Amino acid sequence: MSHPRVPLSVLDLSAFGTGQTPADGLRSTIELAQRAEALGYARFWLAEHHLNPGISGAAPHVLLPLVAAATETIRVGTAATIVGNYAPLQVVEAAGVVSALHPGRVDLGIGRSGSGRTPPDPDAPARPERTVNGLLLPAPRPFPVDSSRFLAQARLLRRSPGDADRFEQDVHDILDLVAGTYRAPEGVPVHATPAEGQDIDVWIHGTSDGPSARLAGALGLPFGASYHVAPGTVLDAVEAYRAAFRPGRRKTPYVTVSVDVVVADTDAEARRLAAGYGRWVHSIRAGQGAVAFPAPDEALASPLSPDEERLVRDRLDTQLVGSPETVTSRLATLQRVTGADELLVTTVTHDPADRIRSFSLLAEAWGPARASREDIEETAA
Repeated sequence: MSHPRVPLSVLDLSAFGTGQTPADGLRSTIELAQRAEALGYARFWLAEHHLNPGISGAAPHVLLPLVAAATETIRVGTAATIVGNYAPLQVVEAAGVVSALHPGRVDLGIGRSGSGRTPPDPDAPARPERTVNGLLLPAPRPFPVDSSRFLAQARLLRRSPGDADRFEQDVHDILDLVAGTYRAPEGVPVHATPAEGQDIDVWIHGTSDGPSARLAGALGLPFGASYHVAPGTVLDAVEAYRAAFRPGRRKTPYVTVSVDVVVADTDAEARRLAAGYGRWVHSIRAGQGAVAFPAPDEALASPLSPDEERLVRDRLDTQLVGSPETVTSRLATLQRVTGADELLVTTVTHDPADRIRSFSLLAEAWGPARASREDIEETAA
């Protein structure tokens, strides 16, 4: 007898394809949110990406209320708000505005910025590629970093040196402001209207076994691990979170794992729709920022060189592409090996209609979730 699956949710970047406009990307996000709700997806989350020529999802807190207003029941949120780009009060007030108008539906996912992180040791031994119970965990791919672009973005966002080191304090401030227990260092109580007392579910997202995973566990918060950005370290992140978990907002650990997916009627058609993915990821890793997603014929006419392909091989190998049967089989493996309580699906195609079709085929093939929405939202008393 088959058993119900874990819930599926959607992560969207508001990407758009060649020949399209940023407005097209934003409109397709709102349309996808409406379809995701009708298809039974549990959540619809928006990513935060800056200075990318093919992504219009640069201001998730502006787009989020539009998505919430265009839907009725699906949970909406961010994955993730990069706390180093904002003051905690700004983050809380933005989420509070949406929650006041759409109570009980807002997830505030927060992540740690790159500023102040210790760079990897170039002499440290590289972890080899491995397969764990059928799940590919590729070796990390070193790629060039455009320091001038990174510095320009940091300056434009008014990041400061070491802002990542303030992450733990920022998270505590956010939680206290939402709960109404914040007290300034001067001893003055501060009340963040309209966020205070709202049912805002705070998540922490991370890509490794570092501070984000451990802090989420220590505070009893739900955790988002990334197989689509850092596939080689997803198990490390999940294990660190569970090892550090103490009951808090939640009584038990809760993990969602993100993954890139493209579904079509056949494996061959899905591969054709995903043909531009390698070029798109390469543009990110080569320092351009994500370009407009290539059309299938455009991508097939300009394949990656061997050196370019090596730079993105890990992402190509861990993107789940194929028919509904092919993708659900690989998705089930990802869930089984990570023990994910939920899976967060992101899909980029040139034609928005192909993306909606992909989510429709996946929802039908995956079947009903094992948990009700009430189970998903369960929190500690």
